[in-house]
Amino acid sequence: MAEQGNFTLELFVKASDDGESIGHCPFSQRLFMILIHKGVPFTLTTVDMKRAPEVLRDLAPGSQPPFLLYNNEVKTDTNKIEEFLEELLQPPSYPKMAPEHKESFQAGSDVFHKFSAYIKNQLPAQEDALQRNLLKSLLLLDKYMLVPLPQELKANPNQSVSQRKFLDGDTLTLPDCNLLPKLNIINTVCKYYRKFEIPKDLKGVTRYMENASQMKEFKYTCPNTEEILLFYRSWVKPMN
Repeated sequence: MAEQGNFTLELFVKASDDGESIGHCPFSQRLFMILIHKGVPFTLTTVDMKRAPEVLRDLAPGSQPPFLLYNNEVKTDTNKIEEFLEELLQPPSYPKMAPEHKESFQAGSDVFHKFSAYIKNQLPAQEDALQRNLLKSLLLLDKYMLVPLPQELKANPNQSVSQRKFLDGDTLTLPDCNLLPKLNIINTVCKYYRKFEIPKDLKGVTRYMENASQMKEFKYTCPNTEEILLFYRSWVKPMN
């Protein structure tokens, strides 16, 4: 385990189908992104779920990855792990990741739910309505990304369209680590299984995802496309 000061951190995440590389899990990616952005030394351990590994029985019985080992203490709830890391890894040694605007926590909060309903649908008569519901959620997120934040207007009172990189500004924050893995899954799965992808004319969302694609926090933590598609193969049913 990687040591920092008087503590050690080890993040356990789901392994891919090959049992070794990073598997599909937006919760695992969320915590992985936070640790990379914080710049703290840590150990990443992939857990092969198909082999019922001893690590689960010994460290976190009854739990599923991700979980965090802090010294000899196991933490298993993703939200609580996020809160713990933000409290443990504070400025000036580590960057603050809590957003300045509470609205950033809610932006895109229902997109993944609408995606799940759309991708699991087996009734052709409901296809258009469910796709529209997903699009409405994406449009709300797009609107949030296009409206200038107070700090942008302070710098330029005449600015009409936001140019920020992420939800809360030009710096990655906790809501980004939650939302970006989900947007990547949505685009990957819908494009392959439904011939639908997030429209390019949603300029705010498109800019947001393009900016994320340049960040090591996102690039290095993404599972392979094939891994995402394999996970959803059992979810996506042929239309009746």
